[in-house]
Amino acid sequence: MQISDVLQYVCGKLFGKRKVAPSLSPSKTLEGLVGGVALATLVGAALYWITPFSPWQAALMALVVNVMGFFGGLVMSAIKRDRGVKDWGHMIEGHGGMLDRMDSVCFAAPIFFHFVRYWWA
Repeated sequence: MQISDVLQYVCGKLFGKRKVAPSLSPSKTLEGLVGGVALATLVGAALYWITPFSPWQAALMALVVNVMGFFGGLVMSAIKRDRGVKDWGHMIEGHGGMLDRMDSVCFAAPIFFHFVRYWWA
């Protein structure tokens, strides 16, 4: 999920024009979302050999995790906006606290667990 966040940022800076949710997270763009998720899904599929998944299963899991990670980041941004804070802490200069680095995990980890538990296993 961290690679997805980085790739969304890079794709957004290079190609971003249309804002996804300007009132919640003004820097997130549709081009960054699509490019970052697509590239991170390819990375996830390429790493299938270190997982118990086949290549297409790894690609599907990576896609789901990346999309849910994006929504997790948006929801955590909405909570921060509601509380009137910019960052959850000051652990990493310019990046906020640990929860700011892990916001995508809030949605992606439970979805990944349930997919593995009820679909794959």
